[in-house]
Amino acid sequence: MAEALISVLLEQLASIIQKQVEQEVTLVVGVEKEVAKLSHNFKAIQVVLEDAEERQVKELNVKYWLESLKDVSYEMDDVLDEWSTEILKQQIQKQEAGNAGSTSTTKKVCFCIPAPWFCFGRQVVLRHDIAVKIKELNERLALIASERQNYNFQPTKRGIQQIERQKSSSFVDKTFGRVDEKDKVVEKLLSGSGQGGATCLVIPIIGMGGIGKTTLAQLAYNDEKVQAHFNTRIWVCVSDPFDEIKIAKAIIDGLKKGNTPASNELQTLLEFIHESIKGMKFLLVLDDVWNHRKWEQLKLPLQNGAVGSRILVTTRKEEVARMMGASTDIVNLKVLSEENCWALFYHIALAYREKNESKGLEFIGKEIVKKCKGLPLAAKALGSLMRCKETRKQWEDVLNSKIWELDVIEEQVFQPLLLSYYDLAPAIKHCLLYCVIFPKDYNIVKDELIELWMSQNSLNSIGNKEKEAVGEIYFDNLVMRSFFQEFKKDDLGNITGCKMHDVVHDFLQFLTKNECFVFEAEGGNNKRIMEFDDYNKVRHLTLMFAPKGPLIPSSLCNCKNLRTLATFDSKITSFVRVLISQVKCLRTLNLSGNSLKEVPNEVGELAHLRYLDLSKNHDLMKLPDTMCNLINLQTLRLISCWALERLPEGMGKLINLQHLHVMDCDNLKLPKGIARLTSLRTLDEVYIRGNDDVDNNKEALFELTHIQEETVNALQPPPNLESFSIENYSGTTLRPHWMTSLNKLRSLYLRFCDFVEFVPPLGRLESLEVLCIVSWSRVKKVGVEFLGIDGTIETQTSSSPLILFPSLKRLEFILLPKWEKWEGMRGWSEEEDSHNTITIMPCLSSLKIDYIRSLKTLPNFLRNTPLKELVIDAYCPILAQGCRKRRGEWPKISHIPNIIVGNKFVQKDGVYQTDDDETPSAASTSSSAAIAKAEELRALHAALVQGSSPANLRFPSSSPASRPVSQFSVRDYPVFTLFDLYLPSKVMKMNHLVAIRLTMNRTLSESWDEYGLEEGNGDEAVLSSYKDKSSSTQGFPFDLANVESYACPAEDQQLKLSLQNGAVALWVVEYW
Repeated sequence: MAEALISVLLEQLASIIQKQVEQEVTLVVGVEKEVAKLSHNFKAIQVVLEDAEERQVKELNVKYWLESLKDVSYEMDDVLDEWSTEILKQQIQKQEAGNAGSTSTTKKVCFCIPAPWFCFGRQVVLRHDIAVKIKELNERLALIASERQNYNFQPTKRGIQQIERQKSSSFVDKTFGRVDEKDKVVEKLLSGSGQGGATCLVIPIIGMGGIGKTTLAQLAYNDEKVQAHFNTRIWVCVSDPFDEIKIAKAIIDGLKKGNTPASNELQTLLEFIHESIKGMKFLLVLDDVWNHRKWEQLKLPLQNGAVGSRILVTTRKEEVARMMGASTDIVNLKVLSEENCWALFYHIALAYREKNESKGLEFIGKEIVKKCKGLPLAAKALGSLMRCKETRKQWEDVLNSKIWELDVIEEQVFQPLLLSYYDLAPAIKHCLLYCVIFPKDYNIVKDELIELWMSQNSLNSIGNKEKEAVGEIYFDNLVMRSFFQEFKKDDLGNITGCKMHDVVHDFLQFLTKNECFVFEAEGGNNKRIMEFDDYNKVRHLTLMFAPKGPLIPSSLCNCKNLRTLATFDSKITSFVRVLISQVKCLRTLNLSGNSLKEVPNEVGELAHLRYLDLSKNHDLMKLPDTMCNLINLQTLRLISCWALERLPEGMGKLINLQHLHVMDCDNLKLPKGIARLTSLRTLDEVYIRGNDDVDNNKEALFELTHIQEETVNALQPPPNLESFSIENYSGTTLRPHWMTSLNKLRSLYLRFCDFVEFVPPLGRLESLEVLCIVSWSRVKKVGVEFLGIDGTIETQTSSSPLILFPSLKRLEFILLPKWEKWEGMRGWSEEEDSHNTITIMPCLSSLKIDYIRSLKTLPNFLRNTPLKELVIDAYCPILAQGCRKRRGEWPKISHIPNIIVGNKFVQKDGVYQTDDDETPSAASTSSSAAIAKAEELRALHAALVQGSSPANLRFPSSSPASRPVSQFSVRDYPVFTLFDLYLPSKVMKMNHLVAIRLTMNRTLSESWDEYGLEEGNGDEAVLSSYKDKSSSTQGFPFDLANVESYACPAEDQQLKLSLQNGAVALWVVEYW
C-alpha cells in the first residue's frame, strides 16, 4: 500500500504546483525547497518499495519501517489535500466576488465574501500552518529514507506499466471435478434416511479454506432434481460471528413471504419462521459457519417444516458440524486430484494460446500446479497470474519464487495469492486492499466500488481517461486475476457486481492488519469493537448490523485518522454527531440504513470528504445547508430516502460533485442551483412534475400534459449521457430535439408513455446498445421515422452509405396493444438495394416482442441482422402464427438460431423443432386452450368452491412442470408483469374461495371504466369478489389462457393462474 500511496502523493504534488501557477494563487510561500526535498525523498524510497513489501511478510523490522512510511505518507496526503482545498476555495471566492460585483450591490457582496482583512489574516495563518507541517513531515521522511540503507533493499524500479482493460472470459466460473462429490451431496439431500428419522437433517460439508465447499454447495443447490424436490430453497451466508438475528432475517427474506416482520426481536422472527415453514419441505444452506453458538434456538422453529427438509452447512470445523447435530451425513471434502487441478489451471492460463506456444510452457505449468496442493482457489489464482505471463523466463520466475519458502503465512493458499498480489500494479494493489472494508459475502456493486476508490484517490491518471474509466480498467484486471467471484451481469453480459471469496477476504485482512477493520455486531453487544493496538493507525472502519444500536464506547473517537467510516444498518443515530466532530480526515462516510431523521451540521466540517452515502434513511426529510461547504465532495448517494423533500439551495457550490444518486426519492425537488454542477456525470432519476397545485380534473390533466411536453423538450441532458429512462410520461408527442444528439447513449428505456402515438426517431444514436419500449397504448405503426429517416430510399445515394442503429444489440417492444404495422424502409426491402447504401441494426442479437396482440408482420430488414435470439412471448396471436416453418414470416427469421414463440422453442441452436415437437401433447393441449368465457370461469369457480380440482387446470407452460406449486412466485414468470399481487395472507379466510384483489398500475386508471373495474383506495382496484356459489362474474374482463393442468395442491396452498388481456396479471386463489 505504501508504494501506491507514494505514487499518489507525487502526482498530487505536481498537480498542486501546477494549479498555483495556472491560477496565480500563491497560498504557501517559501516551501518550494521543501516540496523539492519531498519529491526527492519519496522517489528515493519508491525505488526499493517493491523489495520491501515482499520482505515485510517474514521480516518484522521491515514491516515496522513500512508502517512508519505509511504513517508519514497518510499525514502528508492530508496536508496536501488541505493545501489543494484552500486553492479551490480561493478560486470559488474569486468567482463569487466577480459575480456579486457585477450583479449585486455592495451590501450583498459583503454578505457573500468575507471581509478582506479577515481573508488576509486567515490566509497568513493557513500558509504558516501548512508550511510548518510540510517541513516537519519532510524531516521525518528524510529520516525514514536514510534508514532504508540499514535493510540492504534491492532497487527494483518498475518500468512504465501499460495497464489495459482486460475482457472477461468464460473461465471465470467454470468448475472442474467434484462430479462424484456433487452426486453424493444430492443423494443425501434427496434421501429419506438420515439421523434417527428427524424432520430436518443437518448435512455438513467440511474442508479447509479455498477447497471448494461453497462451490460444491452451489452445484447441489442448483441441481434440477434438488430444485424439483424442495418446496423452497434458501441460501444464507453466515461467516463470523454467528448472529442469530441476522440469520433469521435472511431466512425470512429467502422465504419470500408477504407481511414480513419489521421487528429485530429474535423471538418474533423465530415465531414467524415457525409459522411460515409449517408443512413445507425446504432446503436451507448455511454457508461458511464458524461456530455453533445459539444454534439450538434457531434450529427449533425449523423443525416445523415437512419431513424431508434439509440443512446444508459448509464449515472448516468438524466440531461445528457435530455440535449442530450432524453425525452420519458428514461430507469431508478432499483436495482436487492433480489431473483436475491441472485442467483448471490449463483452462485459465493456457487454453486460449496457440498449441505450439502452450506446449512449451506445460512442463513448468505442471510444476507450478503441484504448488497448489489440490486447492481450487490456489489453482485459479495462479492460472490467472500465469495468463498474463508471456515468456518462459516469467513462468520460471514464478516457479522459483522465494515466496514458496515462506513459513509464516497463515494459510497455504496465501502463497499463490501473494504471488498474484505482488504482480499487480501499485495503484491496483491499493484498490484491492480497500475492498477489505466490505464484510464477507457482501454484494459489491461495481459502480459503487469505483466511486469509493475515487474517494480514496486510488485511481491514477492514465492518458486522457476519466477516473471512472480508469476504475473500470482496475476492476477488470482484478476480475481476471480471480480476486472476485459470483458475478452479476447486465442484459449485455457486462459485470455489474461481484463477491470476494472468504479466503481472499482473510488474505486482505492479513495484509491490512491494524489498518482496516470490519465488525459485525452481535445483537448490539460489540464490546470487542475497541480492541485496537493503536487507534492512530486505524484508517478504515466498518460497523455492520446492530439491530438495537451498537454499544459504541466513546473511545471510538480516538480513531482520529479514520479515512473511511461505514455504518451499514448499525443504528448509531445517537452517536453520529459526536463521532463526526472528531474524525476530520474522513474521505468516505457511509451512514446508509441508520434510521437518521436529520444529518448533523458537523458533516459540513469534513473538508476532505469525497463520498457521502445517506441511502435508506427513510425518515430523512432534508439535508443541512452546511453540506454545501463540502467542495471536495464527488459522490452523494440518497437512494430510497423516501421522505426527502429538498436539497440545500447552495448545492451549486459543490463544483466537484460528479455522482448524485437520488433513485426512489419520489418527493425530492432539485434546487435551481443544480445547473451549476458542471462536473456532474450521474443523476440517476429525476421526477419532473407540472403544477403541484393542479387539481385532479380533466382540465388539470390537459394542462399537465402540455407542461410535461414543454418540460421534456426544454431538458438539456449532458452529451456524454450513457443511460437514460423516461417513465410515466403523459404527453402526446415525444420527439425532443436533444434526444438524437446523445451520441454516447448506450441504453434507453421508454416506459408507460401511454398517450404518445409515434415512437421517436432513434436510428442515428450511434452508441445505443439497448432499447426497451414498454406500454405505449396508442402506437399503431412503427415505420421509417423510427429509423431516423424522413425520406425514402431514393433520397440516399451509393456514395453516402448509412448505418441505422449501428450499435443496437437488444431491442424489446412490450405491451403495445394497438400496434399493427412495423415497416422498415417505406416501399422498399433491403435485399433490393444493389448499392447497399443502407444497413439497419447490424449488431442486433436479441429481439423480444411481448403482448403485441395486433402486430401482423415483421420488417424485411430483420433477415439481414445477426440475430441470435427472437422471443415472441405471450399474447401475440397473429404474429405467433406467422413465425412457423413454411409460414409467412419464416423467410425473415429462419437464420436466427434460437426462436421462442409462446414460451416454446420453434428453433433451438439452429435446429428447427419437428412437427412432432410442435404438436401439443395431451398435457399441453389444455395449456393452449383458453378458458375464455364467463361460463367456463363460473365452472372453475364452482369446482374450487366444492373443493375439487378441474381436470384441465394446469400451470403456465413457461414454468417447469415438475416444480411444486409452492415454489412459484411472480419472479418465476418470464413475462412483463404490469400488475402486482395484493392479498394479505389468511386475512380473508372463508369456507370457500376468497375475495381476489389486484393492484393496478396507475397509468391504466383511465381504462377502469372500460374494463368494468371498481376503483379502490389509491391504486387498488377490486376486480371481482367471490363470496358464494352464486357470485356474478359480470365485469370480469380477463380471459384465462395458457394454463396447464395441475392437480389441486394440499390444503392451505396457493394456485396461480396467468390471465391476459394485452397485459399480464397473476392471480392468487386461496381456498380452505
